[in-house]
Amino acid sequence: MGYKRFEEYNVKVTDGIRSSYQTILSELGEDPVREGLKKTPERAAKAMQFLTQGYHQDPAKILKSAMFREGYSDMVVVKDIELYSLCEHHMLPFFGKAHVAYIPDGQIVGLSKIPRVVDVFARRLQVQERLTHDILECINETLKPQGVAVVIEASHMCMMMRGIQKQNSVTTTSGFRGVFETVETRTEFLRLIGSDLS
Repeated sequence: MGYKRFEEYNVKVTDGIRSSYQTILSELGEDPVREGLKKTPERAAKAMQFLTQGYHQDPAKILKSAMFREGYSDMVVVKDIELYSLCEHHMLPFFGKAHVAYIPDGQIVGLSKIPRVVDVFARRLQVQERLTHDILECINETLKPQGVAVVIEASHMCMMMRGIQKQNSVTTTSGFRGVFETVETRTEFLRLIGSDLS
C-alpha cells in the first residue's frame, strides 16, 4: 500500500487492543468503566494504530510514485521535517526534526515524498539510530542518487519523563552515502541545515 491518511480501523484489531488497554488500566489500579475512562481503551487502541500505521505503508512505492527524469545535479535539501515516533523500549514518544538531502543522478523526486518517507518510518516502533538508517537506505536504494544525507535531532520522553529525567537533552544521529561521505559535500550540507536562509 502506498501513502494514505489512516482513517479506517480494523474492528477486530481495535477490539483486541481495547481489551488489552482495559486490562492495563485495571492492573494499574484504575476503574476502566468510570466515566472519564469508559471510552479511553478504544481511543487508545485507535491512537496506537494511527501511531504505528507505517507498518502498512511502502516508502519505496511512495518515492516511485513521483520520480522524474531531470538533469539537475546539485544538492536538494529538505530540512526541519517534523517527526513523531514511539521508542520501542518504553513505547514513549520521541519527537524532533529530520533534515534530508540528496544529489540527483538523472532523477529527482517530488519534494513532498521525502517528508512522507520520514513519516512512514517514524510511524513504527523505533530507535532513532534505525530510523535514520531506514530513511537513508530507502532514498539511496530507490532513487539511486549520487549521494544521500540524513540528520535527525530529537527529544526522547523516556529520558525526560522517567529514568534520568533530563529535560533539555537532544539526541542527534546522522548518516551519509555516496558523495556526502566526502568532507566538502558533507560540510556544505551541515552548513545549509544549520543556517537561516530567509
